[in-house]
Amino acid sequence: MSTLTVNTPITLTVPAEYGYVILVAVGSTFVLGWKAMQVGKARRKYGIKYPTMYSADNNQFNCIQRAHQNTLENYPQFLMLLLLGGLEWPVVSAGAGILFLAGRIVYAKGYYTGDPKKRMYGSFGYLGIFALAAATCRLAFRLATSQ
Repeated sequence: MSTLTVNTPITLTVPAEYGYVILVAVGSTFVLGWKAMQVGKARRKYGIKYPTMYSADNNQFNCIQRAHQNTLENYPQFLMLLLLGGLEWPVVSAGAGILFLAGRIVYAKGYYTGDPKKRMYGSFGYLGIFALAAATCRLAFRLATSQ
């Protein structure tokens, strides 16, 4: 265990393996950046100017934009579950985070084909979210029942 002490009456003790959780959180920013670049490339390719969010007549662009937007919609929950669940089960949480991110990449690659049904190939990533939710619930119950 490592102890992080700041100038407050709170001391937070984190497992040494929590570093893996932090690395996954940092890695997730690269996944978001990659998706943002795909949207930028699609904007140039299809002539979709800012601030237009979705095209009225270009389904291919909309699929690329939607893959990015959907990940952004899920990102706050992912980070919260990753960072809290990682306090309880850091290695499991890091692995679950990698699984979620891999699912997001496969989801995007499927969506980028222009066939929205192919996005579902990445749905395995939600197994990572379920594992992160379990780790976070375990942390919550342990804290709530400790004396």
